[in-house]
Amino acid sequence: MTQIAALACLTLTACVDETNRENSQIEVDRNNFGEPEDILFWNFEQKVAGFRNIDKFGEIRNVAAGDTPYPLPDAVTELHDIVFEYQGEVWTVDRYIEHHKVAGLLVVKDGSVVFERYALGNTRESRWISFSVAKSVTSLLVGAALQDGYIASVDDKITDYLPRLKNSSYDQSSIRNVLQMSSGVEWNEDYADPESDINQVPWSTLQMVEYLRNKPRSFEPGEKFNYNTAETNLVGDFLRSAIGNNLSTYLSHRIWKPFGMERDAFWVLTDDGGGEFGGSSLNATLRDFARIGLFVLDDGVLPDGTRVLPEGWIAESITPSEGYEGYGYLWWLRGRGEFAASGIFGQAIHIDPTHQIVIAQHSARDAASDPVDRALQLAMFRALVDAASQ
Repeated sequence: MTQIAALACLTLTACVDETNRENSQIEVDRNNFGEPEDILFWNFEQKVAGFRNIDKFGEIRNVAAGDTPYPLPDAVTELHDIVFEYQGEVWTVDRYIEHHKVAGLLVVKDGSVVFERYALGNTRESRWISFSVAKSVTSLLVGAALQDGYIASVDDKITDYLPRLKNSSYDQSSIRNVLQMSSGVEWNEDYADPESDINQVPWSTLQMVEYLRNKPRSFEPGEKFNYNTAETNLVGDFLRSAIGNNLSTYLSHRIWKPFGMERDAFWVLTDDGGGEFGGSSLNATLRDFARIGLFVLDDGVLPDGTRVLPEGWIAESITPSEGYEGYGYLWWLRGRGEFAASGIFGQAIHIDPTHQIVIAQHSARDAASDPVDRALQLAMFRALVDAASQ
């Protein structure tokens, strides 16, 4: 239990009860754990149990929080009464949460929590897998490394930091190209196809790099967007090379502690334990997901005024790439000035600077990546934004 949670316990009995509840939930979940190599094909019960206990499936590295959480005061409104129409159907928040198998949904407006709901056995204390939300967090760490002088420019070649990729299809690819998913190297990210690259690539660091260095080039760097999770792990690899440290420690020291995340997070390591997956498996509470969004809204500046990210880094990160207008530096661009960190099965941090709103979501929905699901999710988020802004 965290220091904050301990202080919230008014009696020793209450603290013991909370600890017992968490331990009891873990024991129940263990009965539904699936095989880790089949994570993309887990059934609903396996997803719920596994997504909030992913630390039980492999080696992890802790992302330590500090002692003073960034405040999230409650200013709860009647957003649960929202009714909106999508594709000719009427939707409510309750229907959306049930239909999308949402484990947690949180709306922060002007720094205050205006809506918060948990389901599937989750609570405020539940940490949940982020999947590709971690990509956007990794993008923030690239900005921090630039601010700290570990990286000279995003126009540096990726092979300057990863010499194992020299004399491969990555020779001409810059950090910018990889951040924009436009390296030009061939890759298939079809989660439903067992034979796709995403389901075949070995995730141990050296084997993954060797797998990628043998991929052919399909396009010139920067020319075409092609979503590639493995390349985000390359971003993690080059960051470790640049900063001379692991991502978890760097994230803790530069963002997690100083900005005021409330609970420790953890990052699952690659199969060989060599480093963090840059593309997935950062696990955190829903409220700390929201705080990531607030850190971004604050342009990477800490509450004490210290600048962590270069001035203009967020604006640069959400500028559409030449290869695809809907993607920046590992951020999805939604239109209307909105952008998002997005992970499969419904993980999200949705940021609307115009209305100063952050929406965070944990989910275990059926399909890993379905355009119909994503469209309904965006419609729900926009309904929440519109209602919270009135």
